[in-house]
Amino acid sequence: MSRPRRWPLLIIVTLVAALGVIGFASLGTWQVKRLHWKVALIERVDARVHAPAQPAPDAAEWPSITREGDEYRHVTLHGTFLNDDEVQVYTPSDFGPAYWVLTPLLRDDGTTVLINRGVVPEELRDPATRKAPMGEQTVTGLLRISEDKGWLFSQDNRPEDGAWYRRDVAEIAAAKDLTTAPYFVDQEKTDNDSWPRGGQTVIKFRNAHLSYALTWFALALMVLAGYALFLRQELRRDPLQA
Repeated sequence: MSRPRRWPLLIIVTLVAALGVIGFASLGTWQVKRLHWKVALIERVDARVHAPAQPAPDAAEWPSITREGDEYRHVTLHGTFLNDDEVQVYTPSDFGPAYWVLTPLLRDDGTTVLINRGVVPEELRDPATRKAPMGEQTVTGLLRISEDKGWLFSQDNRPEDGAWYRRDVAEIAAAKDLTTAPYFVDQEKTDNDSWPRGGQTVIKFRNAHLSYALTWFALALMVLAGYALFLRQELRRDPLQA
């Protein structure tokens, strides 16, 4: 008496293989999309940071500021620093635990822009340990978009304690009772020996998406090959065998 082929096993293996191929292929496709996004980002940033500095957007332009259209623009602006409203935002750095020094700049037109003047080591966090910029200043740097969302495991800002962990323009402005631009400017390095140390903007981005995509597609092919081997052996199996 012949025995039925192992259909339950065949169905289960087919479903598992289909899920594996679809899942790995989807991850590979996602990495290809990320690759195109990263290449476009690198090209856009490279073009903007090396372009001649242009006047920073004024109040009339603020509503149209976007990450895609404006971030990393090379800009310049003039004004007077409001040193009493400085905040320090914690950041890990090449100098160990450190702080970004963000100071509002009162522009000639009466508007205010937060300037990230650079990084200071922990022992220089207190403004009293540093010389504050006085009088009319010219600032050149890169336009950055407000960090209004935290990263994984990042702490929330605690304005009431003076503890800042991200450069959230709106939150800083509210704490200091200021009306500021919806962006901040990373100031360029002006003096190799001075603090804060400007010019710390990360403008080189790791791009490993192609290798990730190839890995996921290779896994999809491996699953498909394994399923084909199983199917071949299963179809050749003698139905009379146990």
